[in-house]
Amino acid sequence: MRHRLSLLVSVGGAMLVALDGTVLIVVQPDLRRELGASVAEVQWTSTAYLLAVAAFLVLAGRLGDRYGHGRLMLTGVLGFAAASAGIALAPGVGWVIALRAVQGLFGALLQPATLALLRVGCPPERLGRAIAVRTGAIGVAAAAGPLLGGLLVAQAGWRAVFVVNVPVALVIAALVLALRVPAPGPSESGRLGAGGPALLAAALAALVYALAGVPADGWAGAPTLVGLGAAAGLGALFLHGERRGRRPLVPAAVARSVPVAASLGLLLTVSAGMFGALFTATFLLQDVRGLGALATGVRVLPLTALMVAGAPVAGAALRRFGARATALTGTGLVVAGICGLESGGPVAFGVLGAGFAAVMVTATGTVVGDAPAGYAGVVGGLKQTAMNVGPSLGIAVAAGAGAAGAAPRTFAALAALAAVGLAAAWLLPGRTPVGEVSGPAGLRG
Repeated sequence: MRHRLSLLVSVGGAMLVALDGTVLIVVQPDLRRELGASVAEVQWTSTAYLLAVAAFLVLAGRLGDRYGHGRLMLTGVLGFAAASAGIALAPGVGWVIALRAVQGLFGALLQPATLALLRVGCPPERLGRAIAVRTGAIGVAAAAGPLLGGLLVAQAGWRAVFVVNVPVALVIAALVLALRVPAPGPSESGRLGAGGPALLAAALAALVYALAGVPADGWAGAPTLVGLGAAAGLGALFLHGERRGRRPLVPAAVARSVPVAASLGLLLTVSAGMFGALFTATFLLQDVRGLGALATGVRVLPLTALMVAGAPVAGAALRRFGARATALTGTGLVVAGICGLESGGPVAFGVLGAGFAAVMVTATGTVVGDAPAGYAGVVGGLKQTAMNVGPSLGIAVAAGAGAAGAAPRTFAALAALAAVGLAAAWLLPGRTPVGEVSGPAGLRG
């Protein structure tokens, strides 16, 4: 019973965040008209959320390891609900931007806990299946977002989208209260210093801000160069402090784990290639080939369908063939799908979805299953950080390569970026089933 409740809480929290991310796509035009906002202000309703999430994910995971994932999950989901209610009542776009940043902060508390609760609540032999279910549910939520958002905006306006978050979040909070999560063990004890978390948060925020601005400013633009330089400098200071600190934000046991590092690299590069390709394909189909939004949505539908259907297949392959073979196959499918997107056909989107499902299930299972005891939260935060930075990097690469205006070159660059994930996939464990290797044995790499 406990593992089912853990899975339900994990899936519910992950779907809430995924749905909120995609539903905003159709909300923005109506929001802009009602509040009299500029295009730049509307963009910041998304950017503020993304910056807050990226900046605080790792710290949130570490806090969960220290104080308990159930407590962080409850705080995150209740804060997410409160921020959503505030946005629904916001009198102006400035309030929306500020509250979206607050929503991102609580979303950061929420996301690592959804993975950590799987680790502490599911037996090792059920972990792979649970992660496959979670991956499929995220795909469903992401696909349903624009449709649900369109219906709500048409019937009740853009504010209804945020009102809906409130009862859903309250139900998840009730489930968290019903789930008894073990108290943190000795490995989570000790107070964290403020310097490391602040430096990492600032470095990640600077990186995401710089990457998000590439489509408008270019790689050589002053904002991009300043942002990337700031991210590099702050990142170097963070690493220096981590090596010298007594209680680092990313514990040495996590930093030395080859499976965890390989999984993060795999998620970063493959998600970058995929989301950059989707960004390019959307403009190619609509602006170059003249398809409408509905026709474009129909073309992309196989991606979601194969992602949902492919998740349990990937879970079974993971148990039978091991992480390395499954990840190599999934990455190869993603590369092939990106290369085929220039034709705009549904087959390429389907191949992309199947491959990404295999990568997600494998990398997530390895990250969660190989997390050193007591550090599932910080590893979950690192995983979610990779999934936030990757799409920003991919879209930046697409914009720098010319996007739809130079489709062959753009898709080639994005396929090459995703193919870098093959090297990371090769470093994953072989036929040892994910979930049976954990703790010190899983760190030998």
